[in-house]
Amino acid sequence: MSDAQLPDAADCVLRDLLERHARERPDAVFATFEDAPEVTWAEMLRLTRSTAAGLQALGVAQGDHVLSWLPNGLDAIRVWFAINYLGAVYMPLNLDYRGGLLAHAVALSDAQVIVADPTLVPRLAEIDRAGLSTLVTLGAPVAAPPGLRALGPEALTGDPETLVPLARPIEPWDVQSVIMTSGTTGPSKAVLSSYAHLHALCRPESWAYVRDDDRFMITLPLFHIGGTACIYAMVIRGASIAMVRRFRTEGFWDAVRRTRGTVVGLMGAMTPFLMSAPPSPADRTHGLRVAVIIPLTGDIGAFAARFGVEVYTVYNMTEISTPLISDLNPTELGACGRPRPGVELRLVDEHDREVPQGEVGELTIRTTQPWALCSGYHRNPEATAAAWRNGWFHTGDAFRRRADGLYFFVDRRKDAIRRRGENISSFEVEREIAAHPAVAEVAAYPVPSEFGEDEVMVAVVPRADQALDPADLIAFAAERMPRFMVPRYVRVMADLPRTPTAKVTKHVLRAEGSAVADYDAQSRLSRAAS
Repeated sequence: MSDAQLPDAADCVLRDLLERHARERPDAVFATFEDAPEVTWAEMLRLTRSTAAGLQALGVAQGDHVLSWLPNGLDAIRVWFAINYLGAVYMPLNLDYRGGLLAHAVALSDAQVIVADPTLVPRLAEIDRAGLSTLVTLGAPVAAPPGLRALGPEALTGDPETLVPLARPIEPWDVQSVIMTSGTTGPSKAVLSSYAHLHALCRPESWAYVRDDDRFMITLPLFHIGGTACIYAMVIRGASIAMVRRFRTEGFWDAVRRTRGTVVGLMGAMTPFLMSAPPSPADRTHGLRVAVIIPLTGDIGAFAARFGVEVYTVYNMTEISTPLISDLNPTELGACGRPRPGVELRLVDEHDREVPQGEVGELTIRTTQPWALCSGYHRNPEATAAAWRNGWFHTGDAFRRRADGLYFFVDRRKDAIRRRGENISSFEVEREIAAHPAVAEVAAYPVPSEFGEDEVMVAVVPRADQALDPADLIAFAAERMPRFMVPRYVRVMADLPRTPTAKVTKHVLRAEGSAVADYDAQSRLSRAAS
């Protein structure tokens, strides 16, 4: 397939792929779990068809949206696959959603059916449930909120012989999923992804570092594109996955050995956690071959050498399809790689004019293959038009491109700090602050200044074995960065606020402002002393 061609349904539509693999490799293992038996391709098709028959009996039809609110595991996969098997649209919900966020997602979904873990159901009673009419819980029975028909797990065990044929074939351009953005800079949006989009994101030409004989260890939740895409990459290849419920520093390498994972995706913060464990003779006694680390943090060369793995990084977001992929074992912090075949990239200013080589601009994207990017934001035409203006998708991320074609992430445009006429990269502030030996984690962000524009504030998490003096941290920073970048405010925290996919929710920190700072470098006053 050339980069400009649309993939055939047989190569990208989940129903077609699942039936083909069950026919061609019925006894090959598709998935292994920490708390469930291995599942072959033939067994996965049987589970999918039985679950699909149950959903169909509940009234789910081709094109309908169905909510899935389940933790990682076999149930989450079979419900996802069953929804798509019917030609319906899979919409996973963040397990941390509650209150207004949950109500927003449910109302946006247009769904009538939700499949949920019973421990989450009480949160539904606290919100307007919009068009929901049927609740299926997988686990112990629970009281359903008023107005919802409540059913147990037996509702998703149907007779596959009762499945009604599709009204029409499922096409590559049909919507496969609706995934909510993480909402780190504002209200979450519902991203419409086609089968062709998901295929472009993780196909062999995009993720060349993943082989057909690999087993991808899934550490990210399925409501995150990182979790969904890693599974779909192996479905496309007819390969296998190893699923763990969540990433844990302790026990990570034991899980790799137990599940026989060979490839893993790691959020950047996970690598320092793994490196912080004492070196062990067992550091290389595992089968992990490749670690995809996003973004690069710490000493990647030391990580690759210590654990004997190949390291790559990529740039991606829910709306796009892995436009930047690194070479093997990248070492330059901030580097995201070079464009993959089939994508065109431009760095532009606020008026969509291309910026000169080496200058910072917003990354915009278009593809040679139709449907290889998202299909827009569900029920949000304004956001869709803004993102797609002038025929290019606007990522909202600031980059610079080196003469050799290597792209470097500079900042989220909405996270940029402007102080005293200077534009400051929060990424660069964080990189320098993180070099302090007492700092485990850091987030840099703007807070209002009494002099206009912004002041720089950092929230830091100290290392467990280190004492952190904010005044010492500011002195350290002053030696490492221009004066206009040195933070004015320091806040010391036990943990940074994060989404379930480990992204720091900077909008929460910004909203709390400088009033919660533990140290003001301008007055040289700490909260304790004032």
